[in-house]
Amino acid sequence: MAVIKELIRKEADHGLSFGDYTLDKKTKLDNFEHQGDLYKVKTFKEITKLEKNGMLIYESVPGTVVTNLKATEKGMEFCVEGYEDAQITVELAADTEYLVYVDGVNVGSMKTNLGGKLSVSVELDKDKAIPVKIVEK
Repeated sequence: MAVIKELIRKEADHGLSFGDYTLDKKTKLDNFEHQGDLYKVKTFKEITKLEKNGMLIYESVPGTVVTNLKATEKGMEFCVEGYEDAQITVELAADTEYLVYVDGVNVGSMKTNLGGKLSVSVELDKDKAIPVKIVEK
């Protein structure tokens, strides 16, 4: 179990780690600066949400811990863990097709909606971080 006690932190390779699904009440941190952008994280056992400059980047129900999130113009990748399976929603380019890999397995091609949102279910284990990679097709 690798909760992020500071709620959000920068990693040496420029990724972001955030979230703490062990919290009983909603906790948030606003105006976290990273590479010229401002991030806001809200997290607890029921939900984890990350916004960048006021726009959704990541949301999970129930709450999760995300390590080493890296977003590019062509997709994103991160590792996720939690105490039970999660529905994860990320925001990417609108109306675009992506290949989704969960724990190294191609789970298929998915297309974002007009708002750029893509949702995927991930089977989680609190003792193992599951890698998720989403790349533009």
